Amino acid sequence: MIKDFYIFRHGQSSYNLAGRTQGRTNDSVLTDLGKEQARLVGEKLKNKKIQVILCSPLTRAKQTAELANLALQVPIIYDEHFIEVDVGEIEGMHYTDIQKKYGEKYQQWRSSDKKYENLCFRGGETKKQVRERVFEGLNNYIAENKYDVFAVSSHGIMLDQILLTLGMENQKVTNGAILHLCHDGKNWKIVDFIG
Repeated sequence: MIKDFYIFRHGQSSYNLAGRTQGRTNDSVLTDLGKEQARLVGEKLKNKKIQVILCSPLTRAKQTAELANLALQVPIIYDEHFIEVDVGEIEGMHYTDIQKKYGEKYQQWRSSDKKYENLCFRGGETKKQVRERVFEGLNNYIAENKYDVFAVSSHGIMLDQILLTLGMENQKVTNGAILHLCHDGKNWKIVDFIG
């Protein structure tokens, strides 16, 4: 049985606009542009036979799911597996301040090179942990008999790690980007990516 997953990044958030890392912060909300991007995701997905939206519990992902759902009209299920990476001590910092304080470590952490997959900031999560958590969540829904076509409202680094795992490194994951994955009962396959 083939299962389809349309995984999308939330719309532009207030922290995106301000140039701050957001990780697990929950006070970053969609901007007016972010709201428009979220509605556009719904329009792009409305003919894909989506049956349910799985959603990160963070506000910016919830808002995106709700606005996309204006076109989809399906149930929304909140799931911690799809939450953004925990960035630990750099949470909320401006990117220029992170560069000044952490420099090379931040560049390594941002890198798609697998040799840095176990690197994290104090109190945070590694990219390897993100990948394991996300694929555990996706695999949970493969066995789900109620739905075959899923949308997932989530985050940039989560999407980046899925792409990396499936052999599409260095893709720019913009706000509102959509990744179409399918699982054929044995393997994951990237069908399409609209960055």
